[in-house]
Amino acid sequence: MDTSLAIKRFDPEAENAKPYWQEFSLNLEQSATVLDALIMIREEIDGSLALRCSCRSAICGSCAMRVNGKAVLACKTRIENVSDNSRPISIEPAGIMPVIKDLVVDMDLFWNKVKEITPWLETEGVEPKEEYIASNESMVNLASVMNCIMCGACVSDCTVLEVDPAFIGPAALAKAYRFVGDPRDSKNKERLEVLDQYSGIWDCTRCMECVEVCPKDVAPMDRIMELREKAIQTGFNKTTGAKHAEAFTKIIEHSGSLDELKLPIKTFGILNMPLNMLPVGLRAAAKGKMPPVIHPSIPEVEKVKRIFDKFEEEEIENQEE
Repeated sequence: MDTSLAIKRFDPEAENAKPYWQEFSLNLEQSATVLDALIMIREEIDGSLALRCSCRSAICGSCAMRVNGKAVLACKTRIENVSDNSRPISIEPAGIMPVIKDLVVDMDLFWNKVKEITPWLETEGVEPKEEYIASNESMVNLASVMNCIMCGACVSDCTVLEVDPAFIGPAALAKAYRFVGDPRDSKNKERLEVLDQYSGIWDCTRCMECVEVCPKDVAPMDRIMELREKAIQTGFNKTTGAKHAEAFTKIIEHSGSLDELKLPIKTFGILNMPLNMLPVGLRAAAKGKMPPVIHPSIPEVEKVKRIFDKFEEEEIENQEE
């Protein structure tokens, strides 16, 4: 199978070092993966190509990189699934993290984010007299999160980290959920209090990129949404993020669609509206994107209200159990 690859390269020791693209043409087996192709290039064509790999079985996570603009594990990605024969397959290093050389990135940013959430069980004040046996139900709930292989694919494609380096990030927040959801942990409230602050759970924009690129179906965004729910249930409902979520829900319940004019008012309050929102509103108005002052309800809005009523009934029943 004739295949063309365009690899984004970078040699920090080169004079006037800058990233550049280099194309390679290969003849590969039908079952070849992107990693197979890269290893062939390194061993048979250009021994200076730098990349990371180890298990070749989608277990170690070391070969995470971007293929055709999306983060993947190179060992798990077959050439035939990413090639359309009209242009070379583009291969570049994982995003967000600094490039060391070619396809190798510095993972310090990733690991430092994970360290921020205290990634171990806290059992202060808990002195069990015998083995603590967690229920099967609680462990099943955490099974998908524990599948994380720390490859960094979700961090690579996180749209929030791209503009805000302070954001804890999807991998660290998914890891945080693993401990918040563990019945043996004694610091759930303290963990949620930290995650409830700026750069934490409320900074996620729900773009779903982390869900799409995760090779192990950890679904970090879903875990972040569950952390938000746990934070509110625990009493952390005064932050801007929590107020925004509550206002969003109440508006949808009332009229069946989002009233964009009312949302910021209910979130911040009229007297506390951030001044930096004024230029955004003026630009929106100039483009004809100002929402209507009177927001109409959608047809059959009562059906939407019944959905909310049903959900609230189920929540009460679950709490009573």
